[in-house]
Amino acid sequence: MSDIDPKTAEQLEAAVFRRLVQHLRTHPDVQNIDLMNLAGFCRNCLSNWYRDAAEEKGVDLSKDESREIVYGMPYGEWKEKYQTEASADKLSRFEEVRPKE
Repeated sequence: MSDIDPKTAEQLEAAVFRRLVQHLRTHPDVQNIDLMNLAGFCRNCLSNWYRDAAEEKGVDLSKDESREIVYGMPYGEWKEKYQTEASADKLSRFEEVRPKE
């Protein structure tokens, strides 16, 4: 790995996160269940991780606020505009791959 100083590495990581979020915003046709079934995470996971990181830094961020950061709009609005009904096959696959608490 190249010699990247910690500050630059953090800036690069932040840029990658912003690009990932923008990519997901421009592809609302990709449903969260598809992401979960394929990669084991979705937009909601990203928003939870964002909220966890904020909490670690002492920043008070609600679930709704962190979701709006990732979705680019209120979560309810995104669901209304873009979320489709998941097929039985997708739901079955989700039950197989979802993390067990």
